[in-house]
Amino acid sequence: MLLDPMGGITLTNDGFAILRECEVAHPAAKSMIELSRTQDDEVGDGTTSVIILAGEMLAISAPFLERKIHPVIILRGFQKALEDAQVILRSIAKRVDTNDRDQMLSLIKSAIGTKFVSRWNDLMCNLALTAVQTVVRRSDDSEFASVDISAIKGTGSAAVDAEPTKPVAGGDAAAATTASTTDAAAPASTSASAAAATSAVVASADASASSAPDVDVREVDIKRFVRIEKVPGGEIEESRVLDGVMINKDVVHPKMRRHIENPRIILLDCPLEYKKGESQTNIEITREGDWSRVLEIEEEQIKAMCEKISALKPDLVITEKGVSDLAQHYLVKENITALRRMRKTDNN
Repeated sequence: MLLDPMGGITLTNDGFAILRECEVAHPAAKSMIELSRTQDDEVGDGTTSVIILAGEMLAISAPFLERKIHPVIILRGFQKALEDAQVILRSIAKRVDTNDRDQMLSLIKSAIGTKFVSRWNDLMCNLALTAVQTVVRRSDDSEFASVDISAIKGTGSAAVDAEPTKPVAGGDAAAATTASTTDAAAPASTSASAAAATSAVVASADASASSAPDVDVREVDIKRFVRIEKVPGGEIEESRVLDGVMINKDVVHPKMRRHIENPRIILLDCPLEYKKGESQTNIEITREGDWSRVLEIEEEQIKAMCEKISALKPDLVITEKGVSDLAQHYLVKENITALRRMRKTDNN
C-alpha cells in the first residue's frame, strides 16, 4: 500500500507500479526504474524479476570496483555471461505451436498468475488469447526468413512492417476487451499478447534456421487493433471480446435508431453546425429584417450540408465535432442516426 504526497492510495503487487511511485535522485536507482519501465513496455511482465537480477548484478560488481578493477573489464565479464546464458536458453527452449490453444493458454497463465486477475485466471487468459488471435496477421514473405528475437518491438508485438498494413477481418476491426472494473484486464491482455508474439517469433526464428522458405512470421499489432474499454458497474465475469469496434457514445437525438444491422456509415471530421470562416466576420445590423436574414443563411448552410449527407443514403453518421439542433432535426427526418464528439483515434 503506497501513499502519495497528494493523499492518494495505491494498492498493488506489481513491481513496476511500486517503482513508478518512488521518487529517487540516485542515477543508478533512476536507471533501475527505467529498466523496469522498458521491461513493462516491451514484454508486459517480469518487471520484478528484472530488478532482482539487475540488483544482484550490481551487488556482485561492487567488490570488483573496490579492488580498483576497471568497469570496462567487469562489463566484458557480464557480456561473456550473457553469451553463455543465451547458449543455455537455446538448449532448453521448446518449440511452441501458436495454433495450439491449450499450449498458448498455459503460457499466458504463467504470465498473469502473479497478477491481481489470477482469481479470474481462465476468463482473462481466454479473453487475452481470443483478442490477440482476432488481430494476428500472417506473412509468408521470404524476406522475413532472417527474423530473430529483435523483431519484437512495441508492447509484445512482433511487428515487421515490410508491406503496407492490410485490413484485418471486418475492416480495421479492433477487438476491444470490455472490462467492467479497474485496470485488471490490462496486464492480462498485454502479457498475453507478449506471450503470443514472443512465441510466434521464437518459433519463426527456429524455422528460419532450419529452412528459410518455410518461415511463418505473424504480426500482432495490439496497440492499433486491440483496445480495452472499461465500463463502470457490473462484474468482471461479464467482460468479453468484441470482434469489431466499440465506441462508448449515445445518439444525439432520442428519436434516432439505436439498433441498426449492416449499417452504411459516414465518418466525418468536420462539424455539422454553422461554422464561421477562418477570419471572424463583423456584421453591422440596422434593420430587424437583416438579423432574420443572417439566421436564415445559417439555416440554409446546415440544411445544404444535411442534404448532401442524405443523398449518400447513410444509416449512421459519426463526427469528431458537434451536431447542431437543426442538423439533428434534418437527420431525424431522413431516419439517419448521428454520434458526435468522437475521439480522433477512434475515428481512425
